[in-house]
Amino acid sequence: MAYLIGTDIGTSGTKTVLFDESGNTVADALYEYEMYQPHNGWAEQNPADWWRAVCQTVSEVIVKSGVNAADIKGVGLSGQMHGLVMLDKNDEVIRPSIIWCDQRTALECERITALVGKDKLIKITANPALTGFTASKIMWVKNNEPENYDRCVKIMLPKDYIRYMLTGEFATEVSDASGMQLLDIPSRGWSPYVLDKLGIGIEMLGKVYESCEVTGTVSASAAALTGLKKGTIVVGGAGDQAAGAVGNGIVREGVVSATIGTSGVVFAHTDQISIDPEGRVHTFCHAVPGAWHIMGVTQAAGLSFKWARDNFFAGEKQTAALLGEDPNYIMDKICGRVPCGANGLIYLPYLMGERTPHLDPDARGVFFGLSAIHTKTDMLRAVMEGVIFSLRDCIGIIRGMGTEPETVLASGGGGNSTLWRQMMADAFGMDISVSNSKQGGALGVAILAGVGAGIYKSVPSACAELIGVRETTVFNAEDAKIYDRNYKLYAELYERLRPCFKTLAGSDLI
Repeated sequence: MAYLIGTDIGTSGTKTVLFDESGNTVADALYEYEMYQPHNGWAEQNPADWWRAVCQTVSEVIVKSGVNAADIKGVGLSGQMHGLVMLDKNDEVIRPSIIWCDQRTALECERITALVGKDKLIKITANPALTGFTASKIMWVKNNEPENYDRCVKIMLPKDYIRYMLTGEFATEVSDASGMQLLDIPSRGWSPYVLDKLGIGIEMLGKVYESCEVTGTVSASAAALTGLKKGTIVVGGAGDQAAGAVGNGIVREGVVSATIGTSGVVFAHTDQISIDPEGRVHTFCHAVPGAWHIMGVTQAAGLSFKWARDNFFAGEKQTAALLGEDPNYIMDKICGRVPCGANGLIYLPYLMGERTPHLDPDARGVFFGLSAIHTKTDMLRAVMEGVIFSLRDCIGIIRGMGTEPETVLASGGGGNSTLWRQMMADAFGMDISVSNSKQGGALGVAILAGVGAGIYKSVPSACAELIGVRETTVFNAEDAKIYDRNYKLYAELYERLRPCFKTLAGSDLI
């Protein structure tokens, strides 16, 4: 029996899962670490914490499973995207990593747009300049910490730092590199034009691989720390969203995932590159060789639900704890008593501004239609429906770009909720399914490792063999009509309130 390892270097912790070649979980382990915020809006982590977590979790799953390390045929790496790791000539980390959710780089984004040109930037990198992306972080260090920039000889992403520690190879792969804003997305390689305009030397960036290609093998020193066998292959892996998509079988056209986590993501595979000229959605290289993906992101999906639950339903949370129940299960039961449409109440889920489709950091949350008849339960139902409408925004843009979903798979924490899935089905006007995969990104990169090791013929064939549909929610045609009506008003509200959001952002009221 052959085994594979998938390691996901996340923001709150690193999870490593050992799989057999049939995709079954043999053992898993999680190691958590801190995020540091030295200033408001900043977010940093220590790369040494990631490496410590990888060594701990990999060795733990090997020990727990009793599997012979020689039978582990490959390692796949997934990771939080967009983070900046800088090494000096002695391979020492120069400064803490500025990670994906850091917001310090607004001025750098303006400068990048001016240097490259807005239209040219979208044409090459498939996205407008965003504070979350790596390029703006590099420019921030260049502008604000020139002594650190001058010392830098290697720039890499979080999971690629782990690759370097495991193998000694300085490399990346197309899906994660797509989020740096330095990659030519159509040609799947570094963009000399963008690098020249930003003054970043190409020698500072690693070799770019496809996600299932072998990028190196485990070194003797890494083998001693992890329990892996020296010479075990390490493949390119993938950024967290592409890895999760592979782990859910989103590897062919017509199959789309809708994820409700803290943020919301609609992810669609495409065999031909398609770029939104307005930059409302991301287009990245997929972890499937020669394919791309389109991704719409809404900032406050599960976050909106958590905000409402924690502020309005503290008593119900305590009751759930006493009963040993998941509080979200209790919330589902409570909201299920409210009719579709939340008794005429509409919620705009813009607690953290918005990404898709509005690109508006000034947008804010709104309850519209609130009257004396409404209860806190109506408000919670409206919050859930507003989040679903934000995902409908995303899928509408993807449809408008020529990618028509045949199957939508719900995932993330919200994907476990029967009520969320029913709302999604009714608002999208189509059935919603859930896959039998529970390990997401870790399984996705283990599949990539299996392809690199020759265990599977290709990524799509492996997913067809290992991943299936567990359950399907059928849409309700009558409720779909209610959601169609409410969605039109939801969309109109943002357009009418947009100047008000700008006024509020410029006032001293916040």
